[in-house]
Amino acid sequence: MKLFPALEQEYTRERRSAREAQRLAQFIAFGPIIFQVSRLMIKFGILDLLRDSDQGLTLPELAEKSELSTYALEVLLEASLSIGTVLIDPESERFSLSKTGWFLLTDPSTRVNIDFNHDVNYEGWFHLEESLKEERPAGLAHFGPWKTVYEGLAQLPEPVRNSWFAFDHFYSDHSFDEALPILFERPIRHLLDVGGNTGRWALRCVAYNPQVEVTILDLPQQLELMRAQITDQPGAERIHGYGGNLLDPNTAFPSEPTFEAIWMSQFLDCFGETEIRSILERAARIMHPDTRLYIMETFWDRQKFEPATLCLTLTSLYFTAIANGNSKMYHSEQMQRLVESAGLQVETIHDFLGWGHSIMVCKK
Repeated sequence: MKLFPALEQEYTRERRSAREAQRLAQFIAFGPIIFQVSRLMIKFGILDLLRDSDQGLTLPELAEKSELSTYALEVLLEASLSIGTVLIDPESERFSLSKTGWFLLTDPSTRVNIDFNHDVNYEGWFHLEESLKEERPAGLAHFGPWKTVYEGLAQLPEPVRNSWFAFDHFYSDHSFDEALPILFERPIRHLLDVGGNTGRWALRCVAYNPQVEVTILDLPQQLELMRAQITDQPGAERIHGYGGNLLDPNTAFPSEPTFEAIWMSQFLDCFGETEIRSILERAARIMHPDTRLYIMETFWDRQKFEPATLCLTLTSLYFTAIANGNSKMYHSEQMQRLVESAGLQVETIHDFLGWGHSIMVCKK
């Protein structure tokens, strides 16, 4: 298994002292309450108050400025000292924001991840053990009677639905500007966007290239949501829908018009290996020698910085318990083997797009 340099340093040898390892073990043991305390320090505005104070704030000052009791502030602040998100001056007894607290409050990816994990995943992960043993999303049941989360996206309650789409869009949107020139480096008249979701990528494509026609292949209910989202948007008349359930191996890809490019962004990570192989085989059937398949994914092994890999490998468990029960964030070598098993070959890989995406360009 190959790893980028930043990961090899972290994952191939022991780097912590015994005391550091012991503390991390306790951090894991209290992980659920650490998460909720930190989330509420943001929600209640306590971290904002500390950030906006030059000298820090005492407990009475925080009680005056917030809507919480002294007791509530005590337990939250004392826990946050141990967590590492706040600091205290022992002389003045003033609390201030630590570096970790600052990132927790201001880093956009962290904020998106917090909302996603609380609103979408938190209750469902109680059923993670069941999901792992049975390879089904047992944690999805409290949202609805669907086999996968994708069948019920349009029916998810708020704020669950908003947090799901915010998470999905945040990571893909930050890669779009760099992905467009890679895709349109070759002449494209017809583009097949597989798993096009709400049509955000399709809208970017028709805005970038005034001649391209985009066909979105997705579930029929998802196409209804897409059409509502793109209504009256510039270029929407060049965006078309083709409904089908790609979990069904008998669902064929559209063979007309002739597509010069097939696009799959944050799509294949929604499926298990057998399903991915089937999808790629069906894509290969409609490809001709000049067609290119573009697979854009956040491969956990191809990250520039280790915190990104941490986010990705843990996100895999969302797929286990909530999304579908059998998919994950993949290692690039694993994806390449699946590409080759479908009769395709990887022509090139573009790394470090946006917040850690790679584009795997494949041909027949």
